[in-house]
Amino acid sequence: MSIEQLARKNVQALTPYLSARRLGGSGDVWLNANESPFVHDYQIDCARLNRYSECQPQPLIDAYAQYAGVRSEQTLVSRGADEGIELLVRTFCEAGEKILYCPPTYGMYRICAETAGIGEVVIPLTDDWQLDESAILANLDQVKLVFICSPNNPTGNLIDRAAIERILQACANQALVVVDEAYIDFCLDQSMATLLDQYDNLVILRTLSKAFALAGLRCGFTLANPNVIEMLLKVIAPYPMPVPVTDIACQALSSQGLARMRQEMRTLNDNRNWLKQALEAMPQARVNTGMGNYLLIHFDQGDALFDALWHQGIILRRSPVKDAIRISIGNRQECERTLTAIQGFYQTQCVNA
Repeated sequence: MSIEQLARKNVQALTPYLSARRLGGSGDVWLNANESPFVHDYQIDCARLNRYSECQPQPLIDAYAQYAGVRSEQTLVSRGADEGIELLVRTFCEAGEKILYCPPTYGMYRICAETAGIGEVVIPLTDDWQLDESAILANLDQVKLVFICSPNNPTGNLIDRAAIERILQACANQALVVVDEAYIDFCLDQSMATLLDQYDNLVILRTLSKAFALAGLRCGFTLANPNVIEMLLKVIAPYPMPVPVTDIACQALSSQGLARMRQEMRTLNDNRNWLKQALEAMPQARVNTGMGNYLLIHFDQGDALFDALWHQGIILRRSPVKDAIRISIGNRQECERTLTAIQGFYQTQCVNA
């Protein structure tokens, strides 16, 4: 028996999630992982590195709860929102039960279910990237977790709030509805967090990776009913938050850190709107509404365009949506260089035609 055959059968058959870093590339304009272009300096207290960290550092829990407008007992911190997804699957799903998700959307919902041996119900979004409510409601048997990403990755649009509420009501006492708000900081007034006290089966995922420019920190949050948080605390690792992560995250959530983050978000939103308008003026591009720090664009000859920019050192992200490319919003110089390269590609195509 080979080493590979010793692995669980579902892992042997698993197609892994291909993150931006796994896909590689070589360039100087990286717009493929929805990262922030901003870099900050932080202070780290090395005097405590010889001790284990707290499982849930109270200063960090309190700081994020205040920012999110929820109570501390409704807040759990984890190693990125990805760990929050995994914790929910491990805590609430047993063999024979299922999760439900609506592609095109974030790929880790599928990965977490498949690695845990949990079933999947896949209900594609409608043509306008909204929930197919009737199909969801007809397929809730044995479903314990419903994952909804809003703003959705990769499409960029918000999911209709009223539709999410109807799903919450239909899933009462049956399933948790998990709203992944990794990109909500760019449109914070659209958050579902204000409904946590109204729906005890609502769970919200958040992260510091995007708006806070801390993708490398791996710090995420789960917001939920205190009873849900208590269940997750039974499953989470004993020391999930490294001391430096807590130090940096607390600085990012200070009044000074929040003011800086909000200014950077305004800059990124301006860059997104500038790039969107420029691309909309091109007949070869059809731009989807973007509410996060990225845009999904349908391009004529999208695969060839992607390859051409890749070889120029401009690394974008192929989308599961046919002929579409996702472009992260970088600084203005990166946006301008990307636009120039796209325009140059189509000008070359016209000359060669």
